[in-house]
Amino acid sequence: MKEFLLVFRRESASGNQLSPEQLQQITKPWQDWIGSIAAQNKLSARGNRLEHSGSVVKPNNVVTNGPYVELKEAIGGYSIVKTDTLEDAIELAKGCPILTVGGSVEVRPIILMD
Repeated sequence: MKEFLLVFRRESASGNQLSPEQLQQITKPWQDWIGSIAAQNKLSARGNRLEHSGSVVKPNNVVTNGPYVELKEAIGGYSIVKTDTLEDAIELAKGCPILTVGGSVEVRPIILMD
């Protein structure tokens, strides 16, 4: 089997904080979706959510605050799945809850380094 990186993209956060109830409403579908992938033995690495803050290191030791500040989209998290083909990984991505809120899933094959 090959490994594929699923990158979860969403509209850049505007600093809105979710209530505990809202957080629970969006967490359950994610747990169910990831659980279904794990039950098929296709989850290679669980993945994680990413903080909104961060830094970008550029050539000549230039460091900027906040990743991708000029973009409308932000990377919200990632997972690594294992399937036989890119098409199979895309089928798994089609069930991602981020799609129900206007987000997207980037599916990328992972090239293993020897």
